[in-house]
Amino acid sequence: MSLEDRAAQLEYVLDHFTNPRNYGEMPDADVHVQGGHEGCGDIVRIYLKITDGHIEGISFTGEGCTISQAAASMVTEMVSGMSLEAVMNLDYRTLEEELGEELVKTRPRCATLGLDTVKAAIKEYQALRMASDGG
Repeated sequence: MSLEDRAAQLEYVLDHFTNPRNYGEMPDADVHVQGGHEGCGDIVRIYLKITDGHIEGISFTGEGCTISQAAASMVTEMVSGMSLEAVMNLDYRTLEEELGEELVKTRPRCATLGLDTVKAAIKEYQALRMASDGG
């Protein structure tokens, strides 16, 4: 990666950290889940509104390092409108494209926290639906 590309990537990450997208609690969320690494102080809370098996609305709150919070912001933009199945099939390679391979490899727990928490929220939503459907 060229120096210019690396600088642009870092600027993109910093922009998501200082101007997070979809930030804030969602009072009418169908589900919300907190994920994080208490030991290092990275916390992300994901709020989902789901309609017909797709993410209709998503927001997050949290605190922690630049990478964990910027990645959470990026993930909310990335998965909005996607089917739950498609989101569950995403992995760290998707984040490498957004954050840059170097950041994901040097700080994998921070980089994947947002996506992991979205997936946990989807699993929670599915479990709640099964329980309410009696099965």
